[in-house]
Amino acid sequence: MKAITIRVPATSANLGPGFDSIGVALSKYVTLECQPADQWHFSVAKGDQPFIPSGETNLIYKSALFTAYQYAIEYLPPYHVTMTNDVPISRGLGSSSTAVVAGIELANQILDLQLSNHDKLKIGCSIEGHPDNVAPAIFGGIMVSSYNGDDLDYVRFTRGMDNLSWVTVIPSYHVETEKARAVLPESMDYKSAVLASGTANVLVAALAEQNWDMVGKMMKRDQWHQPFRSELIPDFPTVSKILEDHGALGSYISGAGPTMIGLFQGLNTDQKAIILDQLQKHRVEFLTIDTIGLRTAVRLGQ
Repeated sequence: MKAITIRVPATSANLGPGFDSIGVALSKYVTLECQPADQWHFSVAKGDQPFIPSGETNLIYKSALFTAYQYAIEYLPPYHVTMTNDVPISRGLGSSSTAVVAGIELANQILDLQLSNHDKLKIGCSIEGHPDNVAPAIFGGIMVSSYNGDDLDYVRFTRGMDNLSWVTVIPSYHVETEKARAVLPESMDYKSAVLASGTANVLVAALAEQNWDMVGKMMKRDQWHQPFRSELIPDFPTVSKILEDHGALGSYISGAGPTMIGLFQGLNTDQKAIILDQLQKHRVEFLTIDTIGLRTAVRLGQ
């Protein structure tokens, strides 16, 4: 039997106009210490217990079992999983995707499936429905991905990011993904869609060219989701102004929210102090891009 350690980074989706297709891995993590056991059990911190089940309704287990089913395997040997979670639940930082990716990797290791990262992403997309969070959680860096239910294509960016800071502003309240989806329009007129698509295209081109000023500019021009989701996140205009007044190239709603992120190229101690002072009612963290993604360590003979 194997003892397995799995570490999955938090992610931030969309980056403004890259709706459901662009995401970045950030330097916050969920870590699982997995030991063979008599039955499945997930040990989580007290603060997470209302949100993370301890038994087989846990999303990690369900994702692991889903992965097994893809290979006609209907049984997973039981493990005791101890979770150390640094990713806030339901805040727009990919907490569900960390669980999905962890579950896929757990099945991969327990069953010796020898999955490639592409295989893992395809399974993750089948569970999540879109790749924006699962892709960077697996690959690291910034991922631009497309999935239509059959075809899966993606491009990974990792260069020129060492000096970037992602100032992450996490409100105390939750925004449920279902509610954040419900406020979006069912359709958009052709002219508006062309404009929104063009903004996303420039964002991708700017990422490829490491033109961070342009990346920040495009973050603020999204028309796909932020104009609608702003009503669920009343702090967004104020937070954006504070971040941009103190050096942010741009700011955006992370995923479905309510977390808001400002992109900085270089960030000094004075800027950090001012931002912390002006955003005292929120949890503020200064993150960097994780360019590695999913990490696994296996110890045999347990």
